[in-house]
Amino acid sequence: MTMAAGTRPMRGKGDGDGSVQVHLDPGMTIGSAKVFSVYGKGGIGKSTTSSNLSVAFAKLGKRVLQIGCDPKHDSTFTLTKRLVPTVIDALEAVNFHSEELRVEDFVYEGYAGVMCVEAGGPPAGTGCGGYVVGQTVRLLKEHHLLDDTDVVVFDVLGDVVCGGFAAPLQHADRALIVAANDFDSIFAMNRIVAAIKAKAKNYEVRLGGVICNRSAGTDQIDKYNAAVGMEMLAHFPDLDVIRRSRLKKSTLFEMESSPELEAVKDSYLRLAARLWAGTPPAAPSAMKDRDIFDLLGFD
Repeated sequence: MTMAAGTRPMRGKGDGDGSVQVHLDPGMTIGSAKVFSVYGKGGIGKSTTSSNLSVAFAKLGKRVLQIGCDPKHDSTFTLTKRLVPTVIDALEAVNFHSEELRVEDFVYEGYAGVMCVEAGGPPAGTGCGGYVVGQTVRLLKEHHLLDDTDVVVFDVLGDVVCGGFAAPLQHADRALIVAANDFDSIFAMNRIVAAIKAKAKNYEVRLGGVICNRSAGTDQIDKYNAAVGMEMLAHFPDLDVIRRSRLKKSTLFEMESSPELEAVKDSYLRLAARLWAGTPPAAPSAMKDRDIFDLLGFD
């Protein structure tokens, strides 16, 4: 098997039973920035959450970099008002001679000064997302773009927890899970909890907690959290203004003010301040699939 640049084969203990994961090259660490990886079920609002969280960090005076890790490259859409070219696009344009790339070929400034990168992905069925993440971090380091960054937010594809899309966990300080107050979201969250626990064996990443999104209530998430020992970091209701913000290519911080919108913006600012101050590491153990059904699936 050919390993991606910036990685080396596992030696000794692995990331989990049957794991074929790779360790990152120690030289490919991000540095002094606080790094957050955002995971969750596909379509649950990770990009909306990540982008508004990035703006909230920027409003607190932090220098922020958001990295989208999805082949459809729309993580930074509301920040930049467009679908920016990906790192893979930029590399293909120079026949993968990365030394020919300029910063402006793959980094774009978005709203509130948030710097935006879309990693992109290999063609379907032909490559590994871990390679793309590794190449993105390598380019950022080679151009010294991480030296003056306070916060890095990885927005990661769906609920995929294979080695490739778990790669951002090798860089992160805290993993955050976005979930709605429903069974499918919580089932996906449970698998992500297992992936984070596996990565925590060999890397510094720890679970920060869950962000409840697009939900009027939190009772199902509360029940799961109580069962596994996890904390809710924030709760964002299912408001029409949030849906409209995507249609208007805008973050919530750019939308016309209303009492409900101001409440959501304040929640994002509180979440950013809490994450910057440092959240205690959570160490829940994922439940067995049948146990989740017994807990939540037969109400």
